[in-house]
Amino acid sequence: MAGHSHWAGIKHKKALIDSRRGKLWSKLSKAIIVAAKAGGGDPAQNLRLRYAIVDAKAGNMPKDTIDRAIKKGAGDLEGSNFEEVLYEGYGPGGVAVLCDILTDNRNRTAGEVRKIFEMAGGKLGATGCVAWMFDRKGLLELSASQTDEESLMELALDAGADDVRRSGDNFEVICDPEVYTSVCDAVDAAGLTTEVRQITRIPKDTVDLDADAARSVLKLMDALDDHDDVQNVAANFNIPDAAMAAMESGQN
Repeated sequence: MAGHSHWAGIKHKKALIDSRRGKLWSKLSKAIIVAAKAGGGDPAQNLRLRYAIVDAKAGNMPKDTIDRAIKKGAGDLEGSNFEEVLYEGYGPGGVAVLCDILTDNRNRTAGEVRKIFEMAGGKLGATGCVAWMFDRKGLLELSASQTDEESLMELALDAGADDVRRSGDNFEVICDPEVYTSVCDAVDAAGLTTEVRQITRIPKDTVDLDADAARSVLKLMDALDDHDDVQNVAANFNIPDAAMAAMESGQN
């Protein structure tokens, strides 16, 4: 089970809880604010803002909350000044980890993220140490019970996607960020429901983990994702079926 796919599934389950306590919406609002500040408040003219709005809608954020975040970013309403930072590091088992950060206090966030890495047996690295191991892509994941691979492949490729592949009981649709909204629109128009949709970083290669290392890496990923300033976490781990079975049975 590929790391990005496995983590995306876990994040989907977490998002159901996060949305109830407002954490997910807070992160989505930050992304909208930064996008609107960088490129203006018109999503028709601001591709990044369109991405952020798609993600917000997928997270069931109310329209008025989305509109308020756009106005904050565009300067129509008072809001915080967020800075974008990419933190790179290594987790247990030599796993490469990337964290997209939006923060209004870079020094505070750096110290907190460094501590999370260290407590999990990892370490924060220098700029550029692992980013080259990933490609930035749009990712949509949906239950395979909704459609067949051939039909989904035709729909996705017509919308500009790169690939469709099976991952357990789900299909993954991979695309370039430039066509992300088009692919999302095509999937929606076909009446398909996605479990995950995001622009993320997908590893070029993966590191296989045993059950013990997998537990430690997932703990690190969970702690990073739970941090208010961490927008997205990507890693290049793979959990083989035998390791997954050992984790579920409580073995090492």
